[in-house]
Amino acid sequence: MRPRLKRILYGRPRDVESPSTYHSISLIALLAWVGLGADGLSSSAYGPDEAFRALGQHTYLAIALAMATTITVLVISIAYSQIIKRFPFGGGGYIVATELLGPRWGVVSGSALLVDYVLTISVSIASGADQVFSVLPLGAARWKLLLEGAVIFVLILLNLRGVKESVTILAPIFGLFLLTHAVLLVGGIGMHVHQIPAVATGVQHGFQSGLSTLGLVGMFGVFLRAYSMGAGTYTGIEAVSNGLQIMREPKVQTARRTMTLMAISLAVTAGGLLVLYLLFDARPVVGKTMNAVLLDAFAGRWTIGPYHVGYGYVVLTLAAEAALLFVAAQAGFIDGP
Repeated sequence: MRPRLKRILYGRPRDVESPSTYHSISLIALLAWVGLGADGLSSSAYGPDEAFRALGQHTYLAIALAMATTITVLVISIAYSQIIKRFPFGGGGYIVATELLGPRWGVVSGSALLVDYVLTISVSIASGADQVFSVLPLGAARWKLLLEGAVIFVLILLNLRGVKESVTILAPIFGLFLLTHAVLLVGGIGMHVHQIPAVATGVQHGFQSGLSTLGLVGMFGVFLRAYSMGAGTYTGIEAVSNGLQIMREPKVQTARRTMTLMAISLAVTAGGLLVLYLLFDARPVVGKTMNAVLLDAFAGRWTIGPYHVGYGYVVLTLAAEAALLFVAAQAGFIDGP
């Protein structure tokens, strides 16, 4: 009975020295994008949120913030692509710092990396729970901790069964996130194409008002604070560089393809969400994430006859965000030191 239970929970035993075992758990670029890239892409669910909230009433800075966010994602991704090329056996912070700066700095970087992946798991799951409870009454928040604990337990079981198996199971979630957010980004911007001149005028007036009340230095300070508060957007980009050991051969090419996919998807999603917050004049609401507020404004009134399909789309999109954040927590298991 006991061996049978272990087989159900953990899967069949594997010979860790067998080449076939490595081949069965190694990841092609697309699956690596799901398992490791999800860590970066999912940060679009909370990074732009925090950045936009930090702007306060100075939402006219959102366009500049979106541009800065997009450029930063691309620059960091290009840098990690070079690290992948320079360190083809794994370019994590520990290896890079040890090689270029010395063993002591390597220990510092490795220690920070260990903490980083613990935080990746905790922050991703906490943010995922926020997405779930954004569509529930405020009183339901007391169950949030229970949900977070249950998700951690499920991820532990998935990883005991093997990396590739867990990524394959979670791949449809990743696809759903891409589909729902493509509808949001394309549809949201499309709805406001005719309003672009008015929005541009509003941004211009906002800059002029900010200059008269805050001054250039004050406005720059508000911008820098918002930019720094949104730094969570850039977490997870390093996961591909750190995870070369689970890539399918040729590792370097697979990793660089994965990095390209993640960079483009994260830059478009994070930058696009910041622009949409501005276009829809989204404002923080107690008990809801900024993405929940945005989705309500975008699709909350969609109906087909007697059916309120907009609400279903909002719930589906937030569920996809929550699920992807849980996939991001998976990166902490796959890639953690």
